[in-house]
Amino acid sequence: MEADALRSPVVLDLDGSVLSLGGERVVALQDWQEELRFACSQASLRRFSALLDERLPARHGTVLFGSGDFHHLSYPLLRRLDAGARYQLVVLDNHPDNMRYPFGIHCGSWVSWAAALPQISHVHVLGITSHDIGSAHAWENRWRPLLSGRLTYWSMGVPVRWARYMGLGRGFRSFDSPSALVEAFVAEQQRRPQPTYLSIDKDVFAEEVARTNWDQGRFRLGHALAVIHALHEGGLVGSDITGEVSQYRYRSRVKRLLSALDGQPEIPGHTLHAWQAQQREVNQRLLSALAEVPGAGPR
Repeated sequence: MEADALRSPVVLDLDGSVLSLGGERVVALQDWQEELRFACSQASLRRFSALLDERLPARHGTVLFGSGDFHHLSYPLLRRLDAGARYQLVVLDNHPDNMRYPFGIHCGSWVSWAAALPQISHVHVLGITSHDIGSAHAWENRWRPLLSGRLTYWSMGVPVRWARYMGLGRGFRSFDSPSALVEAFVAEQQRRPQPTYLSIDKDVFAEEVARTNWDQGRFRLGHALAVIHALHEGGLVGSDITGEVSQYRYRSRVKRLLSALDGQPEIPGHTLHAWQAQQREVNQRLLSALAEVPGAGPR
C-alpha cells in the first residue's frame, strides 16, 4: 500500500456529522448508530469489532468516529494493535472516560478497558477540567488502573487532593493552565519517547475552538498540535478523532434518559451546520499534524 493511502483518514460514518475532508475513506455505518451511540453491550462491541476487521485494512490513517458519544469505539481499534508490542495511549479529553458503567461499555468508561489491554503500557488523559475527577465523584472513577500505575489524569482547575488520601496520588497531575500542562507533558515525552496511540476528543478544546455536544475544556489548537509533534518523536502507531457535534433521538428509553442526565441541549439546524463547518477546519489542522513525517517539524 502506498504511503499516501496509509496516511489517508478513515471516517466511520455513524451519524453523518463529519463533513468532507478531501481524500478520506468513508465507511457507511449509520445502521449501527442506535446500537453503539453513548453505550453498548459487550456482545455488540464484539460484533462491531468483527465488522471493523472485515472493513478496515490492517494499516490505515487516522479514524474519525463523529460524535464524542462514540469515543468507546477507540477500544476495538486499540485491540487491533500488535499484542506482542507495547504502546502508550494518550487521550486528549475534557473528561477522564474512566467512570463506572455496569451495563457494558460507554463513552465515559472505555479508558479502564483500554488500560487493561496487554499492549497498552500506560494511559495518559490530558486536559481534564471536568469535575468527574473531583471529590464528589471520586467513587464513580474506576480506581484499579490508577492504583496499578497504568493511568494518569492530567487536569486543570479541579480540586483533587482527595486522591492523595486514598493512595491514588501518583495517578493525578494538576496544573494551573493548559500551557503548563502541555509543557510538562512534552518534557516528559522528550525524556522518554515511546510508540503511542493518540485519541482526541475535541471537547478538550475551549468552545471558541470547536463546539461539541459536551461540556468543554481549555485547550487551544496549538496545545494539541504541540502534543502531536512531541509524540512523533517516539512514533505514532495510530490515532483517532471524535467530538463532532451532532444530534440524535434514541429509540431506547434508557439511552434517552442517560443522555438527558448528561445535559446535552437541542441545537438549532443553522447553528449545527456552522459548528460542523468549524469542526471541519479543526479536523484538517489535526490531520495535517498527525500525518507529519517524523522529524519534519510542525506544519
